[in-house]
Amino acid sequence: MNRAVTFEIVARSPRSSARAGLLHTPHGTIETPVFMPVGTMATVKGLTQRQLWDELGVRLLLANTYHLYLRPGDDLVRKFGGLHGFMRWPGAILTDSGGFQVFSLSDLRKITDEGVLFRSHINGDAHMFTPESTVDVQIALGSDIMMALDECVGYPADQRRVRDAMCRTIAWARRAMERYRARREETTGALFPIVQGGMDAQMRRECVEHLLPLDADGYAIGGLSVGEPRELSLETAELTAPLLPEDRPRYVMGVGLPEELPEYVARGVDMMDCVLPSRNARNGCLFTSEGRIIIKQAQYKDDPRPLDEACQCYTCRTFSRAYLRHLFMAGEILFATLGTIHNIRRYMDVMRDIRAAIVAGE
Repeated sequence: MNRAVTFEIVARSPRSSARAGLLHTPHGTIETPVFMPVGTMATVKGLTQRQLWDELGVRLLLANTYHLYLRPGDDLVRKFGGLHGFMRWPGAILTDSGGFQVFSLSDLRKITDEGVLFRSHINGDAHMFTPESTVDVQIALGSDIMMALDECVGYPADQRRVRDAMCRTIAWARRAMERYRARREETTGALFPIVQGGMDAQMRRECVEHLLPLDADGYAIGGLSVGEPRELSLETAELTAPLLPEDRPRYVMGVGLPEELPEYVARGVDMMDCVLPSRNARNGCLFTSEGRIIIKQAQYKDDPRPLDEACQCYTCRTFSRAYLRHLFMAGEILFATLGTIHNIRRYMDVMRDIRAAIVAGE
């Protein structure tokens, strides 16, 4: 069967497991390692698609199956030609299966071997997600990369609970792949299974062993950023990434801080996503090459400098820290836009620098 997405390695680091690659998708080729901004509701909050594409150089976005299924609904999105037509996005789109969001609804869901029965956080209506139905929804959304439904467990957790979730994730991945292959002619996208197993090394190995026979176009490492220490996240990624196929993209879900991005890449990770750049921007936390700036602090009240003199984003080229602080303190919507432009540019710059270093053999 022809692969929906393919991956080629163009350079490797001489001192780590880092690799630079090209991820070929139905909506363009993506240079890796890549960071994906999160557009949960088919929008990166505060930014237009033109800003993302033209100014920030974003070529791959993440959207969320759970939220889009509830509102506006996958049937409506399908009528517009999928997410690409609905949100007018020319690049590639990865959709999360909704497993993490359902995990977050601890008081509103019930997990069984069949799937997840949950109540909408919007109006309380009951819904059922199964491995098959989440594939169907993502096909309707027109995703370039779809994720198999998984069960995510928080940290810390009882080992029996972790093992049950891992076994269920494996069974669900098999069912999702069967549905995906049965409908392969209806989609141009790929399906990635997700490795679970908590922070237990043996369970992570066992999960990978069961997922490899699926021969997927790529694999994700899930269950991180769920309350564990950062060091444990990196240890788990370092253990798991080398177990995955060398010629497929490796995606670690939900990470991380700017200073953590090179740590994951050094462990062989090709793809990452996180809400931090956009969420923190709206809350007044801005990432710079010199560290974080909490813009509400009084020291910035009359500061004429840009956020980051090393940054060439529109915000840094144009506005002072004093003006940005004024906007934030006044509750002006413009601050969210300007802060998000800067934070996402910071993440994109970090990833571009990492890739350039790998290609240069540094």
